[in-house]
Amino acid sequence: MARRHDPERRERIIEAAIRVVGAKGIAGLSHRTVAAEADVPLGSTTYHFASLDELLVAALRRCNENFARMVREGGSLADPAVPLADALTRLLGEWFSGGRGPMELEYELYLAALRRPALRPVAGEWADALVEPIAHRTDLATARALTALLDGICLQALLTGGEFDPEYTREMLARVAEGAAG
Repeated sequence: MARRHDPERRERIIEAAIRVVGAKGIAGLSHRTVAAEADVPLGSTTYHFASLDELLVAALRRCNENFARMVREGGSLADPAVPLADALTRLLGEWFSGGRGPMELEYELYLAALRRPALRPVAGEWADALVEPIAHRTDLATARALTALLDGICLQALLTGGEFDPEYTREMLARVAEGAAG
């Protein structure tokens, strides 16, 4: 039997891994569950990703790419006429408008780096994707502080079941952003 060429298989496996983690958490991730979700032979998952950490790295990197695209396409960070706190609040509002599920998935992958050293550099890429465009509007230290504040606001809302509060978010972001300018 001739081997079927399937150039999209690796991508389908990554997307399947993201769906599995979204539905079952990282604890539910295995080569077998991903193969079933992607509708590929088990050997395909181990061929493309020798370990679950490699698969998690690819999944987290995909989430990072999607987040970085959202930041770039949002546009308000690049507009100097929009106050930085307003632009960041708008960005966070857009992220929350996509629902809690995708955010919880991204944070689960992001926080998995606490226990999985292979994920740490990729988790750092997530922060860099936000720090870099913010740093165009302020200094690097303030950009990092604003990113940490955004992380904290997101995590608190997700962990407590609270709602995104744009007024509070804008006020806290403005304190940090304007404190650097003052």
